[in-house]
Parts: sequence; structure tokens; C-alpha cells
Amino acid sequence: MLDTDTKRRLDTARDILVGKVPDPKSQVEQITIALIYKFMDDMDAEAEELGGSRKFFAADFARYGWAKLMRSGLGGFEALNLYAEAIAKMPENPGIPPLFRDIFKNAYLPYRDPETLRAFLKVIDEFEYDHSERLGDAFEYLLSVLGSQGDAGQFRTPRHIIDFIVAILDPKKHETVLDPACGTAGFLISSYKHILKANTDTEGHSTLTPDDKGCLAANFKGYDISPDMVRLSLVNMYLHGFAAPHIFEYDTLTSQDRWNEYADVILANPPFMSPKGGIKPHNRFSVKSKRSEVLFVDYMAEHLTPGGRAGIIVPEGIIFQSQTAYRQLRRMLVEGYLVAVISLPAGVFNPYSGVKTSILILDKSLAKQSATIGFFKIEHDGFGLGAQRRPVDKDDLPRAHAEIAEYLRRLRAREQVEPSPSGRGLGEGFQPTLGLVVPKERIAANGDYNLSGGRYREGAVSATTHTLVPVGRFMKESVKTLDPRNTPDELFELWSIPAYDARHPELIFGRDIGSQKKVVAPGDVLLSRIIPHIRRAWVVRKNSDGLRQIASTEWIIFASEEVEPAFLRELLVSNAFHVSFMQTITGVGGSLSRANPTAVGEIRIPLPLLDVQKEIVAEIEGYRKVIDGARAVLDNYRPHIPIHPDWPMVPIGDLVESILLGLVRNKAEQDPRHKHPYIKMNNITNDGALDLTDLAFVDASPEELKRLSLNDGDFIYNTRNAPDLVGKSAVYHGKSGTHLFNNNILRIRFGSPALPDFVNTVMNSDFGKAKIRAQVDGTTSVAALYQKNYLAIEIPLPPLALQQAIVAEIKAEQALVNANRELIVRFEKKIQATLARVWGEDAVGLT
Repeated sequence: MLDTDTKRRLDTARDILVGKVPDPKSQVEQITIALIYKFMDDMDAEAEELGGSRKFFAADFARYGWAKLMRSGLGGFEALNLYAEAIAKMPENPGIPPLFRDIFKNAYLPYRDPETLRAFLKVIDEFEYDHSERLGDAFEYLLSVLGSQGDAGQFRTPRHIIDFIVAILDPKKHETVLDPACGTAGFLISSYKHILKANTDTEGHSTLTPDDKGCLAANFKGYDISPDMVRLSLVNMYLHGFAAPHIFEYDTLTSQDRWNEYADVILANPPFMSPKGGIKPHNRFSVKSKRSEVLFVDYMAEHLTPGGRAGIIVPEGIIFQSQTAYRQLRRMLVEGYLVAVISLPAGVFNPYSGVKTSILILDKSLAKQSATIGFFKIEHDGFGLGAQRRPVDKDDLPRAHAEIAEYLRRLRAREQVEPSPSGRGLGEGFQPTLGLVVPKERIAANGDYNLSGGRYREGAVSATTHTLVPVGRFMKESVKTLDPRNTPDELFELWSIPAYDARHPELIFGRDIGSQKKVVAPGDVLLSRIIPHIRRAWVVRKNSDGLRQIASTEWIIFASEEVEPAFLRELLVSNAFHVSFMQTITGVGGSLSRANPTAVGEIRIPLPLLDVQKEIVAEIEGYRKVIDGARAVLDNYRPHIPIHPDWPMVPIGDLVESILLGLVRNKAEQDPRHKHPYIKMNNITNDGALDLTDLAFVDASPEELKRLSLNDGDFIYNTRNAPDLVGKSAVYHGKSGTHLFNNNILRIRFGSPALPDFVNTVMNSDFGKAKIRAQVDGTTSVAALYQKNYLAIEIPLPPLALQQAIVAEIKAEQALVNANRELIVRFEKKIQATLARVWGEDAVGLT
């Protein structure tokens, strides 16, 4: 277990670095390099104590020893230059083993501030090297701060998901274990711990022999294309007892150097974002593709030993994408490798990504003797699925593990697993509570080899209710372009990406348009292909002005007499289409990532008869009218207080009993495992309420909790934000002494003449917002509402009884207004349910 002192040191080291090294991965690298530097010196000191000699900091490298670096007489810039020179030259040190050379490969100091370095090294000096599990736990905690590597489709795999997959595969002490996209070696470390635990007697002593331990050290391998990840993996393995870990900088998909190496157990969460133009693999893969997720799964299946097993986290494209390579891969898996599919909830990778994933369980020998595949669905993984991922009571993982283990046991024992009669859920076969068992022949029936378990449930709507056709069938084959700058005085109707949010095209002169545009016509359907403006589609309307209609080149354009434009538009933004669409994204990330139109064209969509399409559109438009009406209520409602001329106007400052800014806790100090809820600016809504559904959590001392927590009835407002958001206010109603608040929030406790809810109502009315705007200071991007300015705002103050009556009336109005939010949610679900029926998906829970 990680002790609090070690955690504190690591957090302090990151806090020191954050001003000079803002990137979390770079912070981890700097801490890693410094720790190994210090540990090498510790090992030299230990060798000297035992009568030996130094080997790491000897000869020409003796001047870089830790004691010399930390001596009191050394100046700031002298220490900085000595340390920077040492880490840069360390790969040339003849006294260090290859492992440490790899760790220091390309290492450098990314800042030149001696005070930062001195404070940082002082924290590192508190660590001492030993061979205990404690350092391994510490390094795992350090790695946990790494955020998304989303531009490459990489997301850190949660520890409990790694352990779940390892438990299912159950690696043995004699087996080789491989992660071909190892990242920070999480799967390898978990597998190692699993084997150690499985080989421990009742008294907690290891039953592994020296030969067993020697084999273990040689049996674990990891590959990664990133030298930074290789460095972190090497350190992680080393601190978990691997003296010479086998982690290699290797491009699994394009290199053939290790193609002939196989493993008994393969585990991975491979990256699934392909670069622009796709991967350029060699020709030894069974499935021909340029998509990284297809190639990684193919690689892992093909590199299993005859009795080998694999657990692979995959995006939803692998499960049901209709492109040829995906279908070929699924067929290969079903026929010779796949034994189970485990669907994970979409929030598992929060806060890094909301991407939906599944786990493929492969068993090369078992799959060949089995006529079925087990499908299991995890609804709850023990953590909330919001951004904070706070632990919750609901956890399907233990039951899922038990049911999957029983299913695999039955397969190995050749016991009956399929209910009889086939697929009816009757008889003596295996009937899991979290899934179902499906015959392979049923999965192969239509040639699509779809791996969505819900598709095979009895009573589920069949996807073949409507004909499936490639959406490319409706793409305009030749779209004319024009350069508006050639007619600078012509007024155009421009259907741009930014105009989508306003729901109407721009009217703009040719001279104000900077690039070529596509020519569009009424009835054309436009689908945005650029990140982040995805899931946007609209139908070009006929105009009455005779203006030429043009559109951004980032739209994919559809037009066909076979399909109702409004129906196609609904399909293009549906959940089912969006999942497949995201698998067509290529590029290096951010604004340079785009969907490949050719790949988009291969996505198959259901095509009902035209009359049916029109009926579906009419149904959805009916729902949308209700939603639009509800949104109009929400957009236009403002609490209004008719101000009587006899009411005195009183500065807010005259009503204040106490006032205090909140608690400082940076992002690194916010963790769902902490105890105390922490209200931030985003928790205060624009209409004067508190939204406590997505809270951060922090640690705090008893003194901080007593002084900086909220009591029932406390008024708060945010002092710094964007100009249109600064000054948001709310009143906390709840248990006193439990919730802390951010240092950009001011807490005000009013005396008896003022009711906090009345003040809040006034400040969220048009009157109050106008007063706030008049007091705001700052720039166009960041504004501040200083305490003295806020307290100077004068508000009307009727008698207390009248304040209470006004608040009660406003709350009654707001209850009616807020009912419209629920109405929107319900009718949006009705739209999704309608589209789900078209796609042939299970619509349970959507209506």
C-alpha cells in the first residue's frame, strides 16, 4: 500500500514542477529520472558500507554523485549545470547497466531555474532506495496522474479493469506474458502480482523456487513505440523487482523484427487512432487493413501459442463496424480465437475519454472446440461514470468474473453451455445473469459477424428489418466548387461549420470569404467531418432571395432521391452511426483530425421505404417541437421582482455578517478517492442554482473543514471567470460542515435583515445581472468581480416577510420551469428510441 508520506512527497514534487513543466507526462519523466539518479547513488553508498566500491558514480562520473550535487556550498546555477550535464551524459557511463542507460536515453532538464531545481531535488532527497513493494506502489501512484494521450487514441487503463482482465486470463508461473502496446506496463505488473499471489501459502510465504523466479523474470515482455513510455515501463518493472526487464522500443504494427515471437498470455489496451493515411503495415497480417485497432487485434490473435489466451480492450468499431477489414477480422476471431465478449460502460475511461469499449477474451485451443461465444455486459464497475469516477456501491465486476470463469470452465470440461432449445433461454445450459451464450452459427448467419451481444437477445429487434446499405451510396459523386473572392461584391448564403450553432447560414460577401467553397442546393444533407465539430448535420433549405448557396469544404455532402433528407440527417447524428463514424477519424489530433469520407461511405445504414422514412421523420419532428418549446421556456424565463419605490436600496456590504474566500486545491490535489466534496465555479449554474452532480473531492484538515466549509443558507458567488460568467451566485442548502468551496468563490453570510435566497434571486434577475456587468473588471477572456465592487452593489430590500413571499413565488415558478428540463430529457430519449428501432437495436430504457 502507498503510505501517506510517499504520496505527499510525490504530490509536492509535481507541485514544484508544475510552473516550469506543465505537462503531466513530462513531470512524471522528470521525477522518474531524478529518482533513479538518487537510487543509483543509494546503491553505491550501500555497496561502500558492505566493503565494496562504487560502480554507478565512479571515475569520471564521481563528480556527479548525489552528495556532491546536494552539498550546501554549491551555488544554484552550479547545481543546475551539474545536474543537467549529469543526466545528459549518463548514457555514456560505463558503470551503469543497459537498463539505466535506456532510462536516461535522451533525458534532459527542460527548465533553467535553479530555485525550482533546488526545491525539487530537496524533495527527491527524502526518498531512499529499497527492494520493497512500497516503491513500486509509489511509482504506480505517480503514473496514475498521467492524463489522456487521446491524440493517439491512448487512454490510461483503470487499475481495476486491468486486474479484472488478468483474473479472467489467470496467467501461470511458467507462461510467457506479453503486452505489445505496454504503455507504463500496467498489465505486466498486474499479471506478475497475480502470479505471486497464486503462489503463496496460507502463512503468506512464497512457494516459488529460485528457478521459478528466474523464469518469471524472463517470461514478461512489453513493446511500445514511444521511448517515453518505454522509459516509464522500465522503471515501473524495475521498482517491482525486475532487475533487467524486457521492455523494448518497438513498432508492433510495422516492424517484423519480433514477428516470430509468441506468447502464452497477451494483454493490451492498444491505441486505436490511426494517423492520416492510415498505418503502413507489412504484408504478414492475415487481415489487410490500415486501421491500427484492426491490426493490433490481428497481431495479438496471431501471436498466441497453441494454448494461448488474450484479453484485449477494443473500441466499438471492432464490435460492429461494417467495413470489409472489420468483418474479416471478426470472422477470423469467431472461427478460431474468440470465446467471450465483455461490454464495458461508456464512462470507464473518464475523465480522459467517454469512449465506449469492450473486452475480447481469446483462447486459441478453447475456441476451436467450442461452438458458442459468451456475451457479458458490465453496467457498473464500482465507480460513478461521471468525470470524477467516485467509488459507488454498484459493482458488476465480481459477478461478471465468476460467471465468465464458470463459462470457461464448462467449455474446458466440455459441459453444456448453450441453453436448450438453442437460444430460447430454456433447459440445462449455462444461463448467466449478466449476459447470454450464442451459437457461432447464429453470429455467422448474415456474414457480418456482429459482436454486439444485445443483437442476439430473444425479442430484440432484428437489424435486418430494413435493408442495410453503405451511406456512400447517397454521397454526391461530383460537387462543384467556386472561389467567392472572384465575385467580391456578390452576397452568398454560406452554410459554414460555425453557422451550425446559430441554426441558420451566414449572409456574407465574397470579398469576406477566404477560401474555395462547395456549391450546394436545397435538399442537400451536410455532415461535418472535422474534430471537434462532429455529430453535426443539417439539411440545406430553399432560400427566397436567389442567393447562391455555398458550404465549407469540411462538410461531406449527401443527396439522393432514395432517401428523405430529414431522415438521413437523423441517422447521421444517431448514436449507432456516431460510433462507426468515430472509427473513420484520422490525423494527429486536435483540429487536424478529420473523418475519411471514403471510410465514412462504407458505414452501412438502414434504408426503409420512402413512406416509412417520412413517417419516422414526422414522429421525430413531433418530439422536436416539444423539445423546442421546452427550450424556449428555459431560454426566456428570468425571475422578475417588481421593485416598489418605497423599498430602500441597500449596499450588499451593509448586510454582510462575514465574508471569506474558499480553499486552494490545485487539480493534482483533487481525487475522487478523497473525502470532502469541493464546489467549484462550474457547479454554480447560470440561473442561480447549485449543481452538485459532478463534484470534485479533496482532503482537508479539521481546521480547514471547520473554517472553510459551507453551512445551510450560505450565499456564494464566483469572483473570476469569463466575462459572461463571472458573478454567478447560488445559495447552498444541505448539511452544514461537509462541503468545501474553491478559492475563486466568495462565501457571504448575511445578517437578519436579508434572506440569502432573496439576495440570490435579485442578483440573478435582469436587474442584478446589469448591476454585476457594471462592476466587472478584466480582459475579453478573463474577468474579475472584486469583493469591494460586489459589496458596493445596491439592491432593493423589502421587509423580511415580503422577501420570503417573493422567494416562495419565484421558487414555484422555477419548479414549473425546471420541469421543462425533464421534458427535454424524456423526449430526447424518445427520439433515440425511435432511431434505435430503425437501426434494429434494443430500445429498452429509452422511452
